[in-house]
Amino acid sequence: MNTAIETTNLTRDFGKFRAVNELNLRVESGRFYGFLGPNGAGKTTTLRILATLLPPTSGTACVAGFDVAREPQQVRTRIGYVAQSGGSYRESTGREELAIQGRLFGMSKADSQVRAAEILTALELVDAADRTCGTYSGGMRRRLNIGIGMVHRPALLFLDEPTTGLDPQARARLWEEIRKLRDTGTTVFLTTHYLEEADALCDRLAIIDHGRIVAEGSPDELKREIAGDVLTIGVNGECEKVVELLAKQPFVREAGLEDGLVRLYVDRGEEAVPAVLRLLDAQGLAPLTMDLHRPSLDDVFLKKTGRSLRESAA
Repeated sequence: MNTAIETTNLTRDFGKFRAVNELNLRVESGRFYGFLGPNGAGKTTTLRILATLLPPTSGTACVAGFDVAREPQQVRTRIGYVAQSGGSYRESTGREELAIQGRLFGMSKADSQVRAAEILTALELVDAADRTCGTYSGGMRRRLNIGIGMVHRPALLFLDEPTTGLDPQARARLWEEIRKLRDTGTTVFLTTHYLEEADALCDRLAIIDHGRIVAEGSPDELKREIAGDVLTIGVNGECEKVVELLAKQPFVREAGLEDGLVRLYVDRGEEAVPAVLRLLDAQGLAPLTMDLHRPSLDDVFLKKTGRSLRESAA
């Protein structure tokens, strides 16, 4: 399979702050690849470098077979880029925005109008095609922005936090449209801090923190790294004593504290719960809360970085 993106020791500094830290990345063509991490992790900076909008401080990056620093124009003709802020103007209609984008990529007036109509149909925006973008809902405008990035049929589409700020219904609707890109053979590179989004959309995923990749694989592969189940327990004081007690048990793989809760990685959750209750009762301790779940991407992030992605995003 061909390589769509490849970086070697890619680094970007802003003064003394290192936003991207010797990043090594390889994305195969036709895949749906995601960057998952909190705000400030280096996701957008990496994307801007790959889209030739920002030069690297050091290291190299090749996109669609071309070096982003030495051959930016060749890269730009082969990619689509949808920024967090979008690219549509409030005063223009959706149809005008799409047609103008087509002309910018060298299409004739007739071809750009035909392509605009195709995009409007595919994204179910026909009824709003001749309304100004300022009248669009947030979800409609994000769909249009993705359409703008797709007009010239790019081999690679970059989506930077495409559903940020949308309500759950609009986000789910946009997921449907993004999934359709996979059927066209387009390589999609997505950045997100939404755990559910990364899990639902990505074939392969890199968890990024402080400009470094701390874990990589399919969502299922990453979750399988945490064997068994996750049990979190709220206790009234003496948390360290509880951790020390439970860490010695044969059914506990790992025990620790997170945000005032005791977190256990156990082999079989359904057997661990009654055993934990008996042990706590013998010590005169009664749990305030208890939650058992299968490992999630947040558990992976927590294990790799020592903090929760949900808390970091909040």
